Amino acid sequence: MKNHWFILLLVLSSCLYYCKNPNTKITTTLSLVPENTSVIIKINSLESLDSGLKNNALIKASNQYKCIDQFTSLLLPAIRNNKDKGILALSKNENDSLAITYIIPMPEGYNLLDSIDGLTIEKSVSLEREITKFRYETTNYFSKTIDSILFISTSLELTKNASVNEKMNADLELLNSMSNPDKMISIFINAKDKTLSPIQFTDSTLNAAQFSNITIVNGELSQSTIHLTGITKAKDSTQSLINLFKHTIPQENRIASILPSAVGNFKSVTFNDYSIFNENLIQHKFKDSTHFNDFKFQNIVEIGQAAYKDQEIIAIRSLDMASTVERFDLNLYYDEFRSVSLYNLSETDDEIFSAFGPFITVKNATHFITIGDFFVFSNPGALRDVITNYQNNTALSETDAYKALQLNLSDESSLLLFGNSKLLNTVLNLNFNENKSLDLSGFDTSAVQYSYDTDFAHVNAVFMATKSKRTNGTISEEFNISVDAELASAPQFVKNYTSNAMDIIVQDIKNNLYLVSNEGKVYWKKQLDGRILGTVNQIDTYKNGRLQFVFNTAKTLYVLDKNGNNVNAFPKQFKDNITQPVSVFDYDTNKKYRLMIVQDKTVFMYDKHGNTVKGFTFTKSKNTITSKPQHFRINRKDYIVFTSGNKLVILDRVGKSRVDVKETISFSENDIYLYDGKFTTSDTNGELLEVNQSGSVNHTNLNVNNDHRIATTSKTLVVMNENTLTIKSKSVELDYGNYTAPKIFYINDKIYVTVTDLQSKKGYLFDSQAKAIANFPVYANSSLELENIDDDSALEVVTKGDDNAIIVYEFQ
Repeated sequence: MKNHWFILLLVLSSCLYYCKNPNTKITTTLSLVPENTSVIIKINSLESLDSGLKNNALIKASNQYKCIDQFTSLLLPAIRNNKDKGILALSKNENDSLAITYIIPMPEGYNLLDSIDGLTIEKSVSLEREITKFRYETTNYFSKTIDSILFISTSLELTKNASVNEKMNADLELLNSMSNPDKMISIFINAKDKTLSPIQFTDSTLNAAQFSNITIVNGELSQSTIHLTGITKAKDSTQSLINLFKHTIPQENRIASILPSAVGNFKSVTFNDYSIFNENLIQHKFKDSTHFNDFKFQNIVEIGQAAYKDQEIIAIRSLDMASTVERFDLNLYYDEFRSVSLYNLSETDDEIFSAFGPFITVKNATHFITIGDFFVFSNPGALRDVITNYQNNTALSETDAYKALQLNLSDESSLLLFGNSKLLNTVLNLNFNENKSLDLSGFDTSAVQYSYDTDFAHVNAVFMATKSKRTNGTISEEFNISVDAELASAPQFVKNYTSNAMDIIVQDIKNNLYLVSNEGKVYWKKQLDGRILGTVNQIDTYKNGRLQFVFNTAKTLYVLDKNGNNVNAFPKQFKDNITQPVSVFDYDTNKKYRLMIVQDKTVFMYDKHGNTVKGFTFTKSKNTITSKPQHFRINRKDYIVFTSGNKLVILDRVGKSRVDVKETISFSENDIYLYDGKFTTSDTNGELLEVNQSGSVNHTNLNVNNDHRIATTSKTLVVMNENTLTIKSKSVELDYGNYTAPKIFYINDKIYVTVTDLQSKKGYLFDSQAKAIANFPVYANSSLELENIDDDSALEVVTKGDDNAIIVYEFQ
């Protein structure tokens, strides 16, 4: 395996983030890294990385490369079975072959090897120093445990010599201090071994040169994006490309403003002082001191080269066009197009490009123009396209895709590399030494930036699938990601208090709870002791705006923080089964929350810290409580309402009976709502029941079957009966099927209603007049939840896709 999937990340860029609190356990694992390691991969978030590798479209497409497929075949079992952070190290073994080493902290009493399917331990092999030999697929591995750290390597020699380095070398200390534990992954690469160094250019001259010595990256993956930020650096004495920017200040990269929108790729080089840049070229032997040197170039701050329709476009930007233009022969007039003069490029002018070292390689530029503050060189056809796009405001910088990319880029950088999917495919083929035609549809905007700063360069890289511009009445799939097992419930939106946006929370049939970002990144996965009853609530326990998740299984009441950690005295476990979803009450909206738990006939009231609330007098009902207790406030009075047997129970906030409902009712399976100022539900006879504050019950025949479903707001009633959906007084006939209960959403002063036919897997969305929203229904395997989950004006719906998939749609 010459290069591996992580090279895919490094081709895309690298990163630095200062971490003030390094993790001591990670420091211990780093102390076991073999000497002369070329690449170190530090896994910071196992669940997030696992999800990213499975769902990222670019990673999945790259699995066609044999070495990536081989590498991930072992990587994924290690990730899924290890519950702590680990390290992968790549180095050359005693035979100069690639050795892969895993360094994984192990909880006491836990054996990772026993948990990997398909792994065969060769117990008959006797090896020295307590080394175990095992086989996974076609590869032999050797392992031993050192201070609760599992060391696994394809090299027997490395495993024999594995020991704790009392003092980490400078490179490992740099990785430890600069890796960001909040990112999925951190990667260190030492460029001394070029077989493991990423190839970033298609130009053989640039690829032959060493780019830098050390790169440290932190990475994030979503379904449609790979984003990396960090540093790269080189020793002053080395002939590294990054040293060409030493002592220069990055300038704004503006070449995209004059390039046609159909450009496939470009590179932009900037500097604030050409004389310093020129000295660096000479000092690091990228240019002979006797080569062409023109002091009229002192006003040049940007040079660039682009690929366009099998032609090259070279651009030079000057801060003083009048001064720089003196360097060119304007007597060689060629033509005029749209009032812009085209000039022939003389042999003397052609020497200009040697002033910029290895970054400009001219093959077929024959003419030039001046446009804006740029000199642009190419053939006449390409130059006319430059003029047309520039004057029509259709340059690359004006496209929606490039504007979206720029949101993740800095305005200024020393070196900016931009490419479309074709270039990305070419660069990947160069790295993996295979000629593959990858399906990279959508990945038409990728960029890597290097911005020099003192003795290193910041790196920022974005590889993203482009999305077409939304217009009113359109709908698109934002993402579709898979988790480890079939979903047990419909995905639910929850508030992200740090971004003021929405995340997604969902549980699978193995009782794993996932928190997923609105871009499809799995933040964490937590094992629960059973299926969640009802939905997940959020509370602000500490009154500081930081929300916690509240929910229960049949045996446990959970309160989790945003990272999935338990809060206060929770989880609170119960001997007898909890039979209803936890009810969360905030009587006076002052965040003095009450949590009500139901166990058959019995109720328990707790405060937000898990303490029993004294003074709540109601403890047990005569009959089984058959609905989740609800809290309503009417005219400054509090009502706690639930069904018990065939009675509607209405209490005050201290558990005393507030309303005596004498009527016996055969309740349907619908919840209790506050509709038109009355406590509202329905019965098995198909009647709407409205109970006033005196306990009187008003019956309205809905003309529905006993398995009908209702939902209400304070003024809107929605009824789903067989295939008929009624919103207020408006009805719509749907295809016959198996429909979920309707859900009502009030967003931007509008009422929306959702239902899903689980039989045909169609999710419907209607407005308050029972009119279908354009382009619905969509593919759905559960109920739909509606929200504006980000900072744009479009709305999103989330639903279950295939068995283990979460789908988010966006519509205008």
